[in-house]
Amino acid sequence: FLLCLNDEDKDYSGPSPRALLEPLFKQSSCSYRIESYWTYEVCHGKHIRQYHEEKETGQKISVQEYFLGNMAQGSPSVPTKNIEGQLTPYYPLEMGNGTPCVLKQNQPRSTSVLYVCHPEAKHEILSIAEVTTCEYEVVVLTPLLCAHPKYRFKSSPVNNIFCQALSGSPLRPQRLTQLDREQEEQLKPPFSAASDAREEVSPVREEAFTSTHKPMTVGGQSQVTVGTTHISRLTDDQLIKEFLSGSYCLHGGVGWWKYEFCYGKHVHQYHEDKEQGKNIVVVGSWNIEEHLEWAKKNVARSYQLKDDGVQKVKLVSHFYGHGDMCDLTGKPRQVIVKLKCKESDSPHAVTVYMLEPQTCQYILGVESPVICRILDTADEHGLLSVSN
Repeated sequence: FLLCLNDEDKDYSGPSPRALLEPLFKQSSCSYRIESYWTYEVCHGKHIRQYHEEKETGQKISVQEYFLGNMAQGSPSVPTKNIEGQLTPYYPLEMGNGTPCVLKQNQPRSTSVLYVCHPEAKHEILSIAEVTTCEYEVVVLTPLLCAHPKYRFKSSPVNNIFCQALSGSPLRPQRLTQLDREQEEQLKPPFSAASDAREEVSPVREEAFTSTHKPMTVGGQSQVTVGTTHISRLTDDQLIKEFLSGSYCLHGGVGWWKYEFCYGKHVHQYHEDKEQGKNIVVVGSWNIEEHLEWAKKNVARSYQLKDDGVQKVKLVSHFYGHGDMCDLTGKPRQVIVKLKCKESDSPHAVTVYMLEPQTCQYILGVESPVICRILDTADEHGLLSVSN
């Protein structure tokens, strides 16, 4: 979108941004965004809640929740923010008095809700991010603000370019013909046609995985970072071999903490700073003997019964221990990595998320159609191999 500015803006005498959004606040409406683990509830002008529900024995529902902010306050200015590559005006609401944050001496969580004009939106939540520990930012798309000229957008103009060949030149540039052939190769699935799938993954070998997601990290216990990545364009067998050898690593996360998963090697959480460099926290390291010991007491692989009655491996779990020492528990960090086959309309997609159900004990989830190809090679301990 581009901000539409013209002389009419100076003469605008209509309702203020707050007045335009007032119907949304008065009707007590809420917007929801469902992630891999958490559900986010934005009740406009009232509160923001993050929660997870689980059914316990006897169908009792256990709810884990955090209030990220309450009590809205508006701002009279028209700030802008780079949202998905466009400098975007928004109307902010500051919401405080959320659930106390252990990592900030029990100060309450707070959230900035950024309302952005979108003519066809239905008050959807575009993104949720933790910009600093226990301080969040939520972007909401709404048509209500579009009545105000300072918040209105229009599509970027498209200019056609017409080319004519010089005398003696080919009708079609050779480099363009070569580019078309390369793009056709990119469209060919790098995985077997038999593996269908889900989420997102695209071609670039140099940067193994490039994050394109809108993740969320929550301070304290039950931290979760969610992300979708795109896989590089390698042949099917080459990609799987490099992934299983640990030379092809997954990277995810936006905001303060990012993470790296190298299969059969380690799970790292890190922050890059221009002045202090890269600060790495080892969440877990691979040791096959420790995993085998863990697998004796835990389910290392689970199955799904297909329509044709055939059992297929749906998920395998691996234990990575000996992470960096946790100050809060006095014990090394450790992580369970869950590799899951997940069907998707996008067969080259990979979704990565990290949870912290207990202090310094993590779950790293990796879900993709790509995983479907190798899960059936899992032995009784959940260990994978390259299929023949």
